[in-house]
Amino acid sequence: MTSKSHGRKSITISAKPRDLMEENRLSGVWSAQVITLLPQAFPGVLGESLTGKALRDGLWQLSTINLRDYGLGKHNNVDDTPAGGGAGMVLRADVMSSAIDQALANSNGARAPLIYLSPRGRRFDQQMARNLARADGMTLICGRFEGLDERVLEQYNVMEVSLGDFVMTGGELAAQAMIDATVRLLPGVLGNAESAVEESFSNGLLEHPQYTKPAEWRERAIPDVLMSGHHGEIAKWRQMMSEAITRARRPDLWSAARAGLLDDAVASVRDANGLTEFLRRYGEEAVTGQRLLSLLEQRGHDIALPNNPWQAAAQLFWLSTRR
Repeated sequence: MTSKSHGRKSITISAKPRDLMEENRLSGVWSAQVITLLPQAFPGVLGESLTGKALRDGLWQLSTINLRDYGLGKHNNVDDTPAGGGAGMVLRADVMSSAIDQALANSNGARAPLIYLSPRGRRFDQQMARNLARADGMTLICGRFEGLDERVLEQYNVMEVSLGDFVMTGGELAAQAMIDATVRLLPGVLGNAESAVEESFSNGLLEHPQYTKPAEWRERAIPDVLMSGHHGEIAKWRQMMSEAITRARRPDLWSAARAGLLDDAVASVRDANGLTEFLRRYGEEAVTGQRLLSLLEQRGHDIALPNNPWQAAAQLFWLSTRR
């Protein structure tokens, strides 16, 4: 089934993504708006490869709102000194609100979350990308300087999102990363729909290792199972490798992936009171520190403990009584 261009008249492969950003908004197409002081930074890498082709084909659209256009005074000022003193400058609420109001008018009631790229925000992940891909689009606010007046975030119920525990000079690169991760999940963007299903995080695990020709390179051979043609064994090997890599490199993901496998008795523990009740109901005097240590020595590499410390204690106790 071929994808529709949603009304564009003659889009050729030679069209520049930056030029397409200037066209009128298209109805029924997933749309990303970016409020930024650097509109020239877009589409950037989004105009290349699969996302760029999808942009040319009208599978999604991108527009920027230049915050400087709403600045005040002769020099179109967008920031001012922090209330209470301190270093740097803060983006003004009155200036940002004008840009946001324009973005909301452009959205025309569409389901498009308003997101501020901020190091203190919720961590961006694959599940968030899936949720955003199911929406009608999103509006991203790229911060600069010391940040944005808090009153704007409160007034517009803005969701703060972070790429990780590090600080960047602005939100533009983070915005492009979020858009890329989301757009590739839209129907028709990836050439092979299975690619999005099999890659890292799609099932809560990191992806298994990948290989291609030549069969042997610098005395390193492709694992025999991948050359066997036995699809069942290949699937099992890939699952096993995904689990091993996730357990070793991302214990947080491994713990989350295993959370649904906890016994009901352990899953019910949420705090100190829950652990106390758990031990009262299932406690055994025979469970000593030495027994727990022995369990960790024998099966420590295979035990995925929950992030909740009370639940983790209950899980260790539970396993030690059922050896």
